[in-house]
Amino acid sequence: MTETLDTQRRKLAWRASRRGIKEMDLLVGGFAVAELPRMNAAELEAFAILLDIPDQQLLAWATHQEPVPPEQDSPMLRALLAFRPQVKA
Repeated sequence: MTETLDTQRRKLAWRASRRGIKEMDLLVGGFAVAELPRMNAAELEAFAILLDIPDQQLLAWATHQEPVPPEQDSPMLRALLAFRPQVKA
């Protein structure tokens, strides 16, 4: 049985907000909340691939401690790294 896009979005949102490192929960989870509702099937697949990248690696790229390798560079990764979550005080 094929999942609906809404089911995929819910599963990806859950995975995105429970990364393990709080900073990544905020960045990736915040990106998911803001962007998942607008994503089509191909974009959902690209986002799912990003969720398999370890937190430490994403954090190093997000904080510019390491450059993104060309083989990992993608429009979805660039959008994620450019995203700035709204943090409540």
